[in-house]
Amino acid sequence: MTADAARSAVVRQGLSVAASTGLYGVSFGALSTTSGLSLWQTCVLSLLLFSGGSQFALIGVLGGGGTAGAAVAASSLLGVRNALYGLQLGPVMRPRGWRRVVVPQLTIDESTAVAVSQSTPPLRRLGFWVTGLGVYGFWNLATLVGALAGNALGDPKRYGLDAAAAASFIALLWPRLRAREPVAIAVVGALVTTLLVPVIPQGLPVVAAAVVGSVVAWCWK
Repeated sequence: MTADAARSAVVRQGLSVAASTGLYGVSFGALSTTSGLSLWQTCVLSLLLFSGGSQFALIGVLGGGGTAGAAVAASSLLGVRNALYGLQLGPVMRPRGWRRVVVPQLTIDESTAVAVSQSTPPLRRLGFWVTGLGVYGFWNLATLVGALAGNALGDPKRYGLDAAAAASFIALLWPRLRAREPVAIAVVGALVTTLLVPVIPQGLPVVAAAVVGSVVAWCWK
């Protein structure tokens, strides 16, 4: 594959992930306003926090009658994974100047997944920027649409939006399952997540699966 073809493939991959993930922002916007947040609060939350799991955790606690402190604590706990992503991406992105502010804001599940799936540092950086900026734009636009629709939208899950992000991650993961180690890590992560989903707060099963997967990878070496 030529250099131009490789870059084009990364751009297509990043945009497809951004579009599928961004659509799920409609669900967040609708659920946020029905949970008691105003239109502007919902939009500002997506603009500044910009972490789907943390945002859903926050409105979930508030919608369930929890305090603001409990909502912020739950949201912050889920944000820990983004810091881990930053440690992994730091040597590749090497942010300087204004990028030291923008790169952390765009360091999310999707931008990290697309970046690390590339074969060279330049392609990883391209994947990060295309996906991060794409998700940011689509997510905030979809949040506004969902917030404006509110109750009129109904249950966003009936449109399949809740499965869009998961489907994009499976598409990224599948080509990498060509050896025993990644298959074993994927299976263990799926089992841990499945077992923990009914018993611990939303978002934490993924964090737990990541920790267990890291241990499996370390032991495999």
